[in-house]
Amino acid sequence: MSAAPPRGLHGVTHVMVGYGAQLMAEVDRLLPAASVLIVEEPHVVKARDVHRAAAEHPCVAGVLSAATQDEARAHALAWSVPRPPDVRAVVPALEYGVVAAATLATAWGLPGGGAGAARILRNKLELRRAAARRGITQPEFAEATGPADVDALRARFDGSCVLKPANRQASLGVVLLGPGDDTEAAWRHTVAADEPRLRVHYADAAQYLVEQRLHGPEVSVEALVHDGVIGFLNVTAKQVLPGRYPVELGHTVPAPADEPGGAAREALSVAMAELVDAIGFSTGILHAEWVLTSDRPHLIECAGRLPGDHIPALIDLAYGGDGLVADLFALLAGDGPRPARVARRGAAIRFLPTPDPDVPEAVVRSVIGIAEAERLDGVRDVAVALVEGARVNEVTNSWQRGGHVVATGPTPSEAARTAERAAALVAITVGPRTGGEQ
Repeated sequence: MSAAPPRGLHGVTHVMVGYGAQLMAEVDRLLPAASVLIVEEPHVVKARDVHRAAAEHPCVAGVLSAATQDEARAHALAWSVPRPPDVRAVVPALEYGVVAAATLATAWGLPGGGAGAARILRNKLELRRAAARRGITQPEFAEATGPADVDALRARFDGSCVLKPANRQASLGVVLLGPGDDTEAAWRHTVAADEPRLRVHYADAAQYLVEQRLHGPEVSVEALVHDGVIGFLNVTAKQVLPGRYPVELGHTVPAPADEPGGAAREALSVAMAELVDAIGFSTGILHAEWVLTSDRPHLIECAGRLPGDHIPALIDLAYGGDGLVADLFALLAGDGPRPARVARRGAAIRFLPTPDPDVPEAVVRSVIGIAEAERLDGVRDVAVALVEGARVNEVTNSWQRGGHVVATGPTPSEAARTAERAAALVAITVGPRTGGEQ
C-alpha cells in the first residue's frame, strides 16, 4: 500500500529514481511539462542542489526526498513515496537507484526488471554467483575481505587479478594487479573509493571481490528486454586506458563487423539471453560488459539501467528512430517489445585523458585545439571538462577524464577514425601550481 498522493502529483506520468543530469535534456524532449517526479536521497538532493538543477527542466513536476539507496529496506519506499495517480513508468536514472526503482514498479503494478534481479545487478558478487549457477562463462572469482584473499587468488593466476568493490560504478575502486604489484596499496585504494555526492552510506556491509584478470577485446551489450525476451540489441566496441585503472577511453557503435566485437555478435546475443534467464530479469534495459577471449564472451559485469559515457546518444546517432531512452520509456510503460534494428551509420566517442601530472599539485596550464577539432567533417560534439588552473590528478575512474569528442561516419570504423583525429587535435598541458593559484 502506498501513501496518498499529494495534489501536486496529478499529471505525473514518469517517476525517475535518482537525478541523472546527463539524461534530463532527452527527457525534456520526450515528455511534456510537469510530467516527471524525481525521487532522490536527501543527502544527494542537498549535495548536488537537485532542486535548483531540476527546476531548469520543464518536464520536472517536483523533487521528492526519500531513502532510495537503503537497499536492505527498499520495501518501505512504497509507504514513503506516494503513487502518482497517472503514473505509467518508474525509471532507474542512476546505478544507485536500480533497486528502489524495481521495488516501486513492483509495488505499483508497473513493468520493471523485478526486485530480485535488481538486487543481483547491484551486487557484482551476487551477479557472479548467479552467472555461475547458470554456467555463463566468466572469470574465476572470490569474495575478498582483506589483502590475504586477494593474494590467494593471485597465486592461482601468476600474480595477476582484478580487485573491485561489489557495488560501485564508473570504474571506481577497480584495480588491475600484475606480478609484483603491491596488494596492500591496491586494497587501500579499493576500500577508500567513494562518491560522496552521489552515494549514501547505510548499515549494509561493504563487499569486495577479486577475480581472474582476462586479456582480450572489451565490448558492452545494450539490450532492451520485454518479459524476459531480448528485442533490440547493440554491441559497443570499447577502448580502455592501459595500466592499473581500466578507465574507458572510447566507444564505437555498433562494433565494426570486421573486428572481434562485431564478429562475436551472435555469441554475445546468446550469452545475453542466458544472462537474462540467470538473473530472472523481466522488462527494461541491460548494459553488460564482456571480454572476448579467443572470441568467446566472458561476463565482466552488468547494470540494470541506461549506460553512461554518452552511449545512448551514440546509439541514437547510429540507429536513428525515436531513441534508446524513448524505447526504454515505452517498455516500462507497458507498450510492448522494442524490435531489433539495423544501424544506419557509425558513431564513436573518444575521451580526452588528463595528462599524467609529473609534479606535485599540478594544474592545467592550457587547452588548445578545440576549434580545429570542431571543424572536422563528422564531428558532432567537442566538450572539455578542464579549465586553466584546474587541479590535475592521476586518472583512476571515469569522472577524472578531461572531456570527449563525438563523431559519426558512414561506417563505425570511419566514425572511430574521425573521433580519434579530433581528439588528437585537443591538447591539454599541465604544470606546477603557482603561489597565487588555489
